[in-house]
Amino acid sequence: MNPKEVNSLVLAYLGDTVYENYVRLFLIKKGINHVKELQEQSLNYVSAKSQSKILKELINQNVFNLEELEVIKRARNSKTNSHPKNTDIITYKEATSLEAIIGYLKLKKNIERIEELMKLILKD
Repeated sequence: MNPKEVNSLVLAYLGDTVYENYVRLFLIKKGINHVKELQEQSLNYVSAKSQSKILKELINQNVFNLEELEVIKRARNSKTNSHPKNTDIITYKEATSLEAIIGYLKLKKNIERIEELMKLILKD
């Protein structure tokens, strides 16, 4: 399977689970022991608004290589018919792009790069 040929929304679908798993582990390792607090803290990373902001910061810091930027752009420009009610379509597409790059790297089995990005995202 060539990850470059996988639909960007499918990449985001995969990336969402990988990304959220890293966030959950990070919060648990911080010593948060209450599910309500874990849920509240996770919103700093997993909401569309947070993910959009994170993506913009990483792009501004020139974190991504050209191949990764290509995947991000493809995901941002993908056609979608819906988005959550609590966010606009642009924010949603940017969040989807962040998830897509994580999914892309997962399919490429580039766990080292995922961990590099997640350390930057989580400031860990």
